Amino acid sequence: MLLLAGTGFPASAGARTPELRTPELQTPEPQAAELDEIVVLARRSGAPMWTVTRGDTTLILVGAITGIPRDLAWRPDDLEAAAARSDQILTPQEGRASFSDVLRVIWRIRTIARMPNGQTSADYLTPDWQGRLETVMADERNEDWRNKSLLILGFDLMQDKAGYAARRGGDDAVDVIRRAARRARVSVRPVGTVRGDELIDSLITAPQSAHIPCVQAAIAAAEQGPEAARERAEDWRALRVADVVASPIDRALNECWPWGDPEIAPQLRQQWAAAIETAMISPGVTMGVAPIRLLADEGGVLDGLKARGFEVVGPEWK
Repeated sequence: MLLLAGTGFPASAGARTPELRTPELQTPEPQAAELDEIVVLARRSGAPMWTVTRGDTTLILVGAITGIPRDLAWRPDDLEAAAARSDQILTPQEGRASFSDVLRVIWRIRTIARMPNGQTSADYLTPDWQGRLETVMADERNEDWRNKSLLILGFDLMQDKAGYAARRGGDDAVDVIRRAARRARVSVRPVGTVRGDELIDSLITAPQSAHIPCVQAAIAAAEQGPEAARERAEDWRALRVADVVASPIDRALNECWPWGDPEIAPQLRQQWAAAIETAMISPGVTMGVAPIRLLADEGGVLDGLKARGFEVVGPEWK
């Protein structure tokens, strides 16, 4: 933050009659002006964002989605400029995997990716859901999908049928903010870490039945067709936050691993809650970028801040 020295009236010498002066308009505090500039830039980017202020602490929360179409017009440069002026950045969790963790995934890849021998999706889905899946997959040239694990099948449905490209799309808000922090040398703090062995255990040991909600939500997204991803991204850009959270793709992401895992998901949410609690007692401007559903879902971060009496300034999220 820039700290500008204040100016006062010059000292007078002798016994002169004091001049009557018209009071000057006071300039805003430098910190307030800097904060206003950061907020204006962030809002101008088109990304949904909310601000919470307490004393000399300001928290800016940016709601991110993955899978943004490359041709979707928004203004990431403005978000990058806002992030570069922040005092610190909060980013999503990092997974910490060792070499042995990687080898374990390779060794058990069939367990993760395929059904147990002789089983298909029909062994786990009700006839109604299996029928809907058959309809969605009717144009497939082979039957390989029947033997994929429900988790992998769910992700394939979102990507191939609902148009969701997690890492093949354009830059999302997380990418933009991380890049800005790196260039401007702003302190970046992941809100937490998840151990690689915990992630792998959850993938290997979870029964196929645990992924039924994931594949059901993915079928519903796939039924919307390739435009499902674009509609979600356009809602995000237009600040229709509730529509984004309620979109078939976001519902599926919330049901699928890792956010749908009963052991990992609470850990992820708790880490965000703790990081925000720390940010609210840290002087200066903290910018946090998180999945929009984590912020705006029922009982999410924004609801929690509002319930504690904070004024949350930004687009409606209900």
